Amino acid sequence: MARYIFITGGVVSSLGKGLASAALGALLQARGFSVRLRKLDPYLNVDPGTMSPFEHGEVFVTDDGAETDLDLGHYERFTGVSARKTDSVSSGRIYSNVLEKERRGEYLGKTIQVIPHVTNEIKDFLSVGEEEVDFMLCEIGGTVGDIEGLPFFEAIRQFSQDKPRGQCIFVHLTLLPYVTASGELKTKPTQHSVKELRAIGIAPDVLLLRSEHPIPAKEREKISLFCNVRKEAVIAAPDLATIYEAPLAYHREGFDQAVLDAFGISPAPRPNLDRWEDVMDRLVNAEGEVRVAIVGKYTQLGDAYKSIAEALTHGGMANRVRVRAEWIDAEIFEREDPGPWLEGFHAILVPGGFGERGTEGKIRAAQFARTRKIPYLGICLGMQMAVIEAARNLAGVANAGSEEFDHEAGVKRFTPVVYHLKEWVQGNHRVERKLTDDKGGTMRLGAYTAVLAEGSNVARIYGGTTIEERHRHRYEVDIEYRDKLEECGLWFSGMSPDNRLPEIVEVKDHPWFIGVQFHPELKSKPFAPHPLFADFVRAAVEVSRLV
Repeated sequence: MARYIFITGGVVSSLGKGLASAALGALLQARGFSVRLRKLDPYLNVDPGTMSPFEHGEVFVTDDGAETDLDLGHYERFTGVSARKTDSVSSGRIYSNVLEKERRGEYLGKTIQVIPHVTNEIKDFLSVGEEEVDFMLCEIGGTVGDIEGLPFFEAIRQFSQDKPRGQCIFVHLTLLPYVTASGELKTKPTQHSVKELRAIGIAPDVLLLRSEHPIPAKEREKISLFCNVRKEAVIAAPDLATIYEAPLAYHREGFDQAVLDAFGISPAPRPNLDRWEDVMDRLVNAEGEVRVAIVGKYTQLGDAYKSIAEALTHGGMANRVRVRAEWIDAEIFEREDPGPWLEGFHAILVPGGFGERGTEGKIRAAQFARTRKIPYLGICLGMQMAVIEAARNLAGVANAGSEEFDHEAGVKRFTPVVYHLKEWVQGNHRVERKLTDDKGGTMRLGAYTAVLAEGSNVARIYGGTTIEERHRHRYEVDIEYRDKLEECGLWFSGMSPDNRLPEIVEVKDHPWFIGVQFHPELKSKPFAPHPLFADFVRAAVEVSRLV
């Protein structure tokens, strides 16, 4: 039966609970334990799939088709454990499940209440798969005191009481602000946060203190005394130069040891941190630098493209170079020539997105990369823009475009080289979709197989002709234009197994020009860089040596 570690936050949000959870998972793995990480989010959306990237950052997609919080990306990148639908839940999903059960009469006519019905639903979620691993790490989104988070805090309090003594512990992450005027770190916000937690029946076993400054022993002793936490379980969480330093930094601070001590696991297996030392060696001792332009539409918020930024870093590790990714708003290229903006870059990446805004700029970026022979990686919408660019400028389809933009505008303006995907094969059955369907959870989501053409660039990169990658899209390149585009040099080098859906395109007479309908960034890890990103950075390194 799994031991449970509940990670909560206080004082302010965005302190790094997800990163702390992921790093702890990696450290427990390094000691030989099996782990699974889960996220419980208090917002009322059923999932983040319909939320704007400006609101919530990127949507992470699992193999089994769940649209989840970006923290699950951290979990996968640090532990290598593939997330599942059962690893992410929101208040919206919990309440939806409870109401559906009530409608079906499963509560036998009882009055439905937060306690016990909502809290029982949360506890049922926590229990799924508990026999599979040694440790289950469960992160509660938001901060203690948030009104929408109260059912989750009550549920984990009950859950810890339901389990045998010593099977659940609580880790609480708070902020230690530094007041410049007085030149001191202030412990009072942490004291109040722990007081709030204890008021709802939860006593933290380990405290993580996020701070921009070193934490003196005096402050740690004070926090230990006032928060009733053992001194050795008061752990500093300093700012780091890179997130991949977190496992080593937390280990130096004694985080994993404090957790194992709280469970009474002694003596604990010694950790093997070779993997993370190699990761840091590749980052710190990079042997060069390449510049990659990311031409997107959510550039004001870095978290909107979190997995892409990390996958580029992993690609740099594979080549022992530092990747300097620079974000450029695609709308700029609708007003200005992309040349002066893109001249100094060694590669161009156009990521996914939804809606027409910025798409003409992305098309011009794809044209610049194709004509100037600069390495280009188009992901999801980035592939569709590359196809539209080739259709317009090579195949003579002057007004080529996407049905998505016409649907958005409510008027037909384009010849639809990209169309709304109405049906596809998923496993052993056919999925059908209509434009009038609900938006949430109705895209082509999760892992699908693609077959690569022999002799293609992508077959070389992957080292085989059958791959499985994660998708998140409802529009698709029209196969009707395949012959016309291939005559112009745009090779459809990856297809769905039934040969109906284009998965990958590449330009034949180009050093490195690839568009993919899926999201390879979602499967990249620092210790196992995705082959597409590793080879994309390799191509950028070659360009950098020619300049």
